Amino acid sequence: MPHFCRQFTNGAPIILALLRVSQPRAAALTAAGQQIPPAQLMNALVDTGASCTCVDPTIIQALGLTPTGNTSIHTPSTGATPHFTDQYDASLRIYSTTTQPPLEIPLIPVIASDLHAQGIDALIGRDVLRFCLLNYDGQSEFFTVAF
Repeated sequence: MPHFCRQFTNGAPIILALLRVSQPRAAALTAAGQQIPPAQLMNALVDTGASCTCVDPTIIQALGLTPTGNTSIHTPSTGATPHFTDQYDASLRIYSTTTQPPLEIPLIPVIASDLHAQGIDALIGRDVLRFCLLNYDGQSEFFTVAF
């Protein structure tokens, strides 16, 4: 089972993830004779409190993604009133090592969230973590992800 063990970065479980246009979007761009935008490398916070994966708008813009729907989300600041936001289809890869296959999700809906002020590009939510085994060792400041 591919896995990696990392030390916390600035007190948090941060991983490198690669976001690309979804496979259907890549096929449509190729069929139209257009170039596929380059994949975007992201510093992503593993966040068990996030139900979905959130990506900074600069990454979404760099990939030229357009909304494919919208969804309601609840945050601590919205309380009981949901906030409606656009959803974008993308493809996500998380690598354990260079010799093991990555966790690849060829089509995943992501939402835009301004995260740069927090020093990250994305939140990896439970929509991705459902494919993983996560061990969070707060005392040692290490975490392990297996998939």
